[in-house]
Amino acid sequence: MFRPSVLIPALALALAVAAAPVDAQTPRRPAPPGNAPAAEAAQPGGNRIVAVVNGDVVTENEIRSRARLFALNVGVSPDPGLVQRIRPQIIRQLIEERLRLQEIQRRRIPVTDEEVAAAINELEGRNQMPSGGLRAQLRAAGVEPRVLYDQIRAQIGWVRFVRALLGPNAEPSEDAVREMVAAQTARAGQPEYLVSEIFVPIDDPAQSEATRRYVDDVVGRLRGGLPFALAATQFSQSQTALQGGDLGWLRADQMEPEVAALVQRMPPGAVSNPIPVPGGFQIVALRQKRESGRESSGTMVSLRQAFLPFSSPLNPQAPTEQQRATLARAQAIRGGCDAVEAANRAANSPRPADPGPVRLEGLNPPQLRQLVAGLPVGRASQPIVTPEGILVIAVCSKEQQRVAAFTPEQARAQILRERGETLSRQQIRDLRRRAVIEMRE
Repeated sequence: MFRPSVLIPALALALAVAAAPVDAQTPRRPAPPGNAPAAEAAQPGGNRIVAVVNGDVVTENEIRSRARLFALNVGVSPDPGLVQRIRPQIIRQLIEERLRLQEIQRRRIPVTDEEVAAAINELEGRNQMPSGGLRAQLRAAGVEPRVLYDQIRAQIGWVRFVRALLGPNAEPSEDAVREMVAAQTARAGQPEYLVSEIFVPIDDPAQSEATRRYVDDVVGRLRGGLPFALAATQFSQSQTALQGGDLGWLRADQMEPEVAALVQRMPPGAVSNPIPVPGGFQIVALRQKRESGRESSGTMVSLRQAFLPFSSPLNPQAPTEQQRATLARAQAIRGGCDAVEAANRAANSPRPADPGPVRLEGLNPPQLRQLVAGLPVGRASQPIVTPEGILVIAVCSKEQQRVAAFTPEQARAQILRERGETLSRQQIRDLRRRAVIEMRE
């Protein structure tokens, strides 16, 4: 039996996820119809048309590709049962994406490859991901990188479209900013919550149960360690998706009543169950709490990590000799940050030794946060076993830092986000109402 001292699922370690630089200018090979991966084109019925959205088709290949991307993100196998459970939600997502892209193209809103690459690099940075391996990781799972690129392209263009529709309202007036700052100051001492969201709409009440099963799958994997920002970018239909679902600091009266009632009871680091809200389901993560209008403190930690990869995925009931040897090497790591960094180099690890500064209170899942919080500075952790390899962490420093009170810049961002989110949901409803959508299931 393979029994290390600490067992955390692989995707629980946001610090240890490998990713690759994105070169959006890389020449693309010709693809089969429907933007489907070439490897899937030969499958029987692969190019079958599932829906026609104002003349644009959604194919079976695209559904398979999105299902593979979902499975890769949540760390499961894209078996037929999973694909069937999430199929209605994927179809809805693809139809809505078509509607957004059509509107973006109709209004001639450009989105360049460089902007898509920058968005992916920013997403990697928010998740402490190094450069290297993302495209290979996607392709190894049978997903063409452009499946993710196209999704992000639609998000960028839609944000730009909504900002254009806002017109003068896209720049909050100084009076509006002063009013919000004054209101925040008047509420000094009241609780505030740093919240992230994933919003999944229900366009057809008949699909409510199917959508609920879909968001239940997402919640399960978030609690297993899938970084929230990654999940938000992939699955959320909110304007906050490209910001990793970040809603910023909110008071209870700024949230839907159902959400506020739950957030006020959640401990920092927790992820909620799906919450029924007007128009769909919302999943929220509570990152921090503080008192409004006052400075708060947080703990910034500097880490080093050594990742020793397995040559094949781990079966805990039947570890291979290579996996046993890897565990023995990990257990032999002694000392602090220098020793861990040297072990990472010796293992020729695809992951960086230094993941960058991390706010302790924002680390998820709670098991990882507790591990780092309890680890003395300058001492290596016990081996952390994942399906892909073994991780050893050392804390190099812990420092308390002050966080400033509410600022005019935060007020502007909050006003714009609230206006944009309301307008975005109105526009999507209008596009669906006017669209000619033919289902061929």
